[in-house]
Amino acid sequence: MKEFYELLTKDKKQIIGLMSGTSVDGIDAAIVEITGHGLETEVDLIAFETFPFPSGVPHRILALCQPDTGHVDNICEMNFYIGHLFAEAAKHVLEKSGMRANDIDLISSHGQTIHHLPKDANTDCNTSRYPSTLQIGEPAVIAHETGIPTIADFRVADMAAGGQGAPLVSYPDYLLFHNSEKTVGLLNIGGISNLTVLPVNGAFDSVCAADTGPGNMCIDAVVSEITEGGEHYDKDGVRAAQGTAHHPLINEWLKHPFFHLSPPKTTGREMFGHTYAMECLAACREHKLSDNDCIATLTELTVQTIADYIARFITGQNPIDTLYVSGGGVHNQTIMRRLSELLANTAVEPVDNSGISADAKEAIAFAILANETLHGNAGNLPSATGASVRKILGKFVCP
Repeated sequence: MKEFYELLTKDKKQIIGLMSGTSVDGIDAAIVEITGHGLETEVDLIAFETFPFPSGVPHRILALCQPDTGHVDNICEMNFYIGHLFAEAAKHVLEKSGMRANDIDLISSHGQTIHHLPKDANTDCNTSRYPSTLQIGEPAVIAHETGIPTIADFRVADMAAGGQGAPLVSYPDYLLFHNSEKTVGLLNIGGISNLTVLPVNGAFDSVCAADTGPGNMCIDAVVSEITEGGEHYDKDGVRAAQGTAHHPLINEWLKHPFFHLSPPKTTGREMFGHTYAMECLAACREHKLSDNDCIATLTELTVQTIADYIARFITGQNPIDTLYVSGGGVHNQTIMRRLSELLANTAVEPVDNSGISADAKEAIAFAILANETLHGNAGNLPSATGASVRKILGKFVCP
């Protein structure tokens, strides 16, 4: 392996960023060339691929997320198996790019979140629980099978300092997108939607970030249920476009306590997962909505929660000039159209327009975080996560 001092003195580093989100649809693998660190960070995406999980693996992962099915022996085994799959994703993206393991300086792995219990995130939960989070995908397996030093388990240091453990992408967002002329919003619509707002010419402590609520998670669950597993998401938002949203139901759903919590706040499958989605679908059925109307209604819920969050917590202080959208939701044309309609004074654009790949953005972000860790730089923003102090994130594993 390359020694620490060799990595630190390199002008440019080749880092593989590995990411699997709450949608549990596969592993994003990005090879990123990073020059500098801190405010001098520059990135160049060399290669990117998404590798779907093998058949049956998403179901096994989702079973781990539920207290009644997340048995300790399965968690133990899947921690190592997911690590193996992450290593395979790294090797596959190397093969597709024509690069070799020796060309790579570092792997950064987000892992697969199976449970997230942030501080005071859900007033309906037992507040005596110790705030915690768990990502699986054993980094020792990744490092051993690839022969590449690996940094992983980024969220726990922030939570140890009293933070939400998310959104951690806010710091990379600041490094890449802070602007002296306009206020920029970075909206990632994955399973959960999260938003980072970078006030014009703002410093680190001016950044505001939070999860806004469900992203694709509820939509995907309802599509899968309606089609009996034939489809797993609403491709391009076509089904939602053919349906009509039922606003009385949406207004009722918007009363959920999470939407009224002030940032910083995070959420996940524990709150807006399959159980919640099926409750929403049952309510749609009670109102005799068609299949596409159900999907349109869940899609509008995602859009409304984003727009309401911006109106409630952002617009009065820092109106967003440009909102860059990434994640799977950027491909849902119904979501993008409705966001543009509801945020009439904001330019809503795919983040691709900035030169950063929408699909690869989060994998790139974690590659940046690993580079910051290597240089001894803190990777969280307390204004975004609620942590008491800035922390160096992640754990380093030798091959």
